[in-house]
Amino acid sequence: MHSLNQEIRAFSRDNLRKQCTRVTTLTGKRLIETWKGARLHVEEAAPSGGAGGYVQDLSSDLHVGVVRPWLLLGSQDAAHDMDTLKKHKVTHILNVAYGVENAFLSDFTYKSISILDLPETNILSYFPECFEFIEQAKMKDGVVLVHCNAGVSRAAAVVIGFLMNSEEISLTSAFSLVKNARPSICPNAGFMEQLHTYQEGKESKKCDKIQELEGDSNS
Repeated sequence: MHSLNQEIRAFSRDNLRKQCTRVTTLTGKRLIETWKGARLHVEEAAPSGGAGGYVQDLSSDLHVGVVRPWLLLGSQDAAHDMDTLKKHKVTHILNVAYGVENAFLSDFTYKSISILDLPETNILSYFPECFEFIEQAKMKDGVVLVHCNAGVSRAAAVVIGFLMNSEEISLTSAFSLVKNARPSICPNAGFMEQLHTYQEGKESKKCDKIQELEGDSNS
């Protein structure tokens, strides 16, 4: 647990790096998205070797993290692989990537919310809409896959926040659950700061409610 707490605290704006995301379109074209300041630069990956310091990764990430039996976390590769989706009995797909199309519109219930993988992105503002879709899938006895491009930052932050909210657990506990299910998760530093803020807000509301109840009992 000590090392996990250290890992969570290690997410800091002092350690921010330029965001680089690999995107694969439905036609198989592989693109590299790089954020420089507030501008998005998109370039096509080289057919072989590397270009601009990048080496093309042709392997597919089909690993799906089973956070709960009905709540899964993965990458766009898993979301675009029918065999993987069938294997995990997926019924709903929450796509929080930017520029990633939904592949099987007639087979699954989709919700797409384009979230930029930038530390400055207010990911908390997307939580209510994301959480509602996940809850709807659960109530219908479905299985929901939450994914972004790589399945490590945006989707992970959403799932961590969902657990904090629905199960009323701490950021450390939620992070641990998601990390165990999908070890590659790495929400960007801005998202981690916002998750800390989210926890503080929930703790403050809990304290206010306790004080209110105590006031009612003493009156």
